[in-house]
Amino acid sequence: MISERLIAIEDPDDPRIAEFRDLRERDLTGRENRFIAEGTVVLRLLAAAHASGGDFVAEKVLLLRNRVAGLEEIIARLPSDVPVYVAEAPVLDGIVGFHLHRGVLALGRRRVGTDVGAFLDRLPERALVLAGCGISNHDNVGSMFRNAAAFGADAVLLDETSCDPLYRKALRVSVGAVLTMPYSRQLGATDLLAALAARGFAIWSLSPRGEVDIRAVPSADRMALVVGAEGEGLPASILSAFGSVRIPQAPGLDSLNVATASGIALFEMASLMKRI
Repeated sequence: MISERLIAIEDPDDPRIAEFRDLRERDLTGRENRFIAEGTVVLRLLAAAHASGGDFVAEKVLLLRNRVAGLEEIIARLPSDVPVYVAEAPVLDGIVGFHLHRGVLALGRRRVGTDVGAFLDRLPERALVLAGCGISNHDNVGSMFRNAAAFGADAVLLDETSCDPLYRKALRVSVGAVLTMPYSRQLGATDLLAALAARGFAIWSLSPRGEVDIRAVPSADRMALVVGAEGEGLPASILSAFGSVRIPQAPGLDSLNVATASGIALFEMASLMKRI
């Protein structure tokens, strides 16, 4: 019985749900690989990852009481040692510090990953990866993961200056793709791309000043699309070291944002590789 698993929380200061307190003021990202998952879709993917023995596990769940009935199937997939706390709306709002209209939260943990070399060595012989350098906007990181999942990429690689994709907003914007898309966030940009090049990847850096039309990129068994932060974009050292591509557009705008641009470019590469 699901009802037997539910643990009522009546005090916002209850220490058992301390990790969920004041979500806008703090985040668990970077704290021993723990993170906050928000929303039904993300909770479902977290439960599936936990059940499959994947990279992520759920440690505890906090729900608005009137959301429980619609989440019974997901709750049932969680091991019995994962506590499921429930609270009425005033108490839940007092815990998180604002009106949480979704009413679905979980504390998750990523198992310790391998180093980037071992990660890359596990990629298939025919592989498509999306690499981000200096991506500091959480919405953009989340969108990149969603794009990578939509167009059949094998992995997302982020350099060490990019923000953590397990940040609550990035995870939510990705619609849970961060939990399903293999990724690594290590090394500086130059070392990361050198590691890809050493493993036979054709590396294409995306820029409004790119030399090659994205539609003219030749096919290869291993392809990597590299994107940079909005505004600054990729540094000249990267653009000159590897092939650079552009997305043709009407005059008048400087560039597309990285979320949109990475989606268009990934679509082209995925089509070239017969992924979609």
